[in-house]
Amino acid sequence: MHEAGLMQEALELAREHMTRQGGTRIHRLRLRVGPLAGVVPAALQFAFEALTPGTPAEGASLEIVDVPVICFCPGCAREFPTAGWVFECPDCRQLTDQVRQGQELLLDSLEVS
Repeated sequence: MHEAGLMQEALELAREHMTRQGGTRIHRLRLRVGPLAGVVPAALQFAFEALTPGTPAEGASLEIVDVPVICFCPGCAREFPTAGWVFECPDCRQLTDQVRQGQELLLDSLEVS
């Protein structure tokens, strides 16, 4: 489960930010996760719960924000959301490989004290 390694990295990044701010506790982490990031949000949550005991993030909450896939059609010069794995413009039916959003896996915000 690579989500455990990814969560370990997110927690380390959060700890570094906490330390730079002079904090000692992490209260909340917010991650933005797109469906094309290749991770399972439930597995991230499980890894978070397994990795935080005994750390500055013990008892913290994890918020996972789902980021929809948004593609760009070069024919129409238009962005469009898609729910499937075929990125076809709903107007002109042209296929595209230009993904503007939905690949994210990023630490969006952090609450520390």
